[in-house]
Amino acid sequence: MVVVLVIVFICVNTNDVTIRLLIPEVTMPLWSALAAMFLIGLGCGGYLFRRRRGK
Repeated sequence: MVVVLVIVFICVNTNDVTIRLLIPEVTMPLWSALAAMFLIGLGCGGYLFRRRRGK
C-alpha cells in the first residue's frame, strides 16, 4: 500500500528542481530525487532491520 502511494506521489511531482550537494548544484526532475531518497531509505531500513534481527 505504501509503495503505491509513493509511486503516485512521485508521478505527480514532475517539475525540475535544483538540489545543492555541498558545493555543486544539480538540476534534475523532482521524481528522480524522490525515487532516489526512497531507495536510500529502503536500503537503510533493510540494513538496520537485518542487523537488529541478527542479535
